[in-house]
Amino acid sequence: MSGPRHARRPDGERGSHSLELAVLAPGMILILTMIIVAGRYAVVHQAIEGAASQAARAASLARDPIAAADRAQEVAAATLSNAGLHCASVDVSVDTSGFAVPVGTPASVSATVTCVVDIAGFSVPGIGPQTLTTSHSSALDTFRER
Repeated sequence: MSGPRHARRPDGERGSHSLELAVLAPGMILILTMIIVAGRYAVVHQAIEGAASQAARAASLARDPIAAADRAQEVAAATLSNAGLHCASVDVSVDTSGFAVPVGTPASVSATVTCVVDIAGFSVPGIGPQTLTTSHSSALDTFRER
């Protein structure tokens, strides 16, 4: 019985695996980087949406427009901090016009959170700080004194 037979490549194909790897590796690294950046973008966007939602809810529980705006600012900052998101700048704008609506009429309060954040989290050419904005609204109690 003879030993195992190994297929031999002709001499013209020596080193072709190394060349194929050298050609394909940069493309594979680029695709992997794009997947990581897309995942980071999704996580950051979800954190900002959560901050807007929590800010709108906190504003809707306040008794007056000034307290609503102040509370929304506090809650949005705390939510972003708890999510581990460090924005270069954060802007929380609250639409409290619902407080002017007469009691018995449906009304809502909305909060818009704008955050400038470095999506990549590491140095990637062509990907710098991004400005992400999201809004959320929350209903005011229709029969609560305003």
